[in-house]
Amino acid sequence: MYDILFEGARIIDGQGGLPYVANVATLGSVIALVGREHVRARQHVDASHMVLTPGFIDIHAHSEFYAMRESGMPMRTAQGITSDISGNCGIGVYPLRHGRRLLEPLCNDVLGRCDSWNWDGFKSFHERLSSSGIGINMGFLQPHSPLRVAAMGADCDRAADDDEIALMCSLLDESLDAGCFGLSTGLYYQPCFSADDRELEALLKVVAGHDRLFCVHMRSEGDGILDALEEVLSLAMRASVRLQISHLKVIGGRNQDKLSRVLAMIHSYRDRGLDVAFDQYPYDYGSTSLFSLLPPWALALSRTELRFALQLEDERRRMRKDMLEPDGWESIWSLVGPDDIRILHMDSRSDLAGVRLSDLPGDPLESLFDILADEPGAAVMCDVTEDVSSLEAIMKDDLMSFSTDALYSSADVHPRSRSASVEMIRRTQDRRLMPLEECIRRMSLANAARLGLTDRGVIREGAAADLVLMDLDRLSGQWDGHANAGIVMVCVNGRIVHEDGVATGARPGTVLLA
Repeated sequence: MYDILFEGARIIDGQGGLPYVANVATLGSVIALVGREHVRARQHVDASHMVLTPGFIDIHAHSEFYAMRESGMPMRTAQGITSDISGNCGIGVYPLRHGRRLLEPLCNDVLGRCDSWNWDGFKSFHERLSSSGIGINMGFLQPHSPLRVAAMGADCDRAADDDEIALMCSLLDESLDAGCFGLSTGLYYQPCFSADDRELEALLKVVAGHDRLFCVHMRSEGDGILDALEEVLSLAMRASVRLQISHLKVIGGRNQDKLSRVLAMIHSYRDRGLDVAFDQYPYDYGSTSLFSLLPPWALALSRTELRFALQLEDERRRMRKDMLEPDGWESIWSLVGPDDIRILHMDSRSDLAGVRLSDLPGDPLESLFDILADEPGAAVMCDVTEDVSSLEAIMKDDLMSFSTDALYSSADVHPRSRSASVEMIRRTQDRRLMPLEECIRRMSLANAARLGLTDRGVIREGAAADLVLMDLDRLSGQWDGHANAGIVMVCVNGRIVHEDGVATGARPGTVLLA
């Protein structure tokens, strides 16, 4: 007897072909039947007038500590995400060679907090996750920042020497051997910002040797985006490594006319033989650490040192000058401006949630320095990044696939963390950007293929029973506090994790290994 039978569903199987009506039955963790047969099952689901798709695969997430704090991962399952890839933007928590003291400040604003860091490398990290159970399937990249911290200690905001690069390469090789899907870096953020070509080329040689992905948050997504793009494309071409450009966007009103050149450059490298693609979250506004508005030299300080520096008039003047007239780095303050930056969360100032920086009392930049000087914990912001027309032009490009860039470091989260998949479907269909079946392919099989997952992202017999049942008439971008109304049922490895707006608490996910 089968376990679950979805009867009469409109099947969008993830491959991009036309929908068809069929019954789908699960047995254990796999799809055991796709056809018109009427069979017996322990649970029958009337799926007529609904759409059944593969579970959505998020290729760019930051879910590591969310999975430890809320193992059922309800904000993931409620939007139909059944697998994700974390360890992005160079931000992560393994290897752990110097304890948590050096890495924790680099992670708090993005990953949030974890009470017990009882691992040393990727293998022991994923074993801890597996032992406690997780709500979805999770794969991981080896982030660049922990490699630099492991090899260089606290003195990691500079170019690495030969011995330090060799140690980073050895540690990366261990993580890739243990199942990481590739290397991620965030060249916008310290300490990755300080990595030179010599270091990056050495690391990419290791990645290429394993035929894994190089995932990169570029050094610039605004004024310097063309140079930053050329940097990573040429690095990947020289190393013969597969390149995944993270959350592609063009930041700042003055830079929107650069998008056509950005896309043309990517496609030109693709035509020359580089395996390059990019992902995108479906919003024209982003989210990151509020501290990331400060110059790189300030972010290289420990949090205690930074709070002290923010009390000194000379240091504040230096920060102000660098943020208003950046030289050699990208200032979000200069690109976006205080009118389009909003505080999403501060650990010590809940009264500031939702406040625009331009609405802070007095001079907005001085007020920003004041609140950051008093903040010992996490601070997260939202910022308008691009025009909607640019967002949609990227979305329509053949090389785009789905991601969320979801952060779970605070109770107040960007909508992408809870509703990105729904927004992706809603926007592409309302704006007629692509057929629904193509949208689903980019949210499922396209990312599975990019990661080399042969048994996920598709509805076919023998594939993993990661499934999403949707009522398109009820699908909207609205979040009612715990669910998206159009997501009726979600299965991970054949077990129901979300049903009729309620998380079941099941933890059938597995750690995916490359």
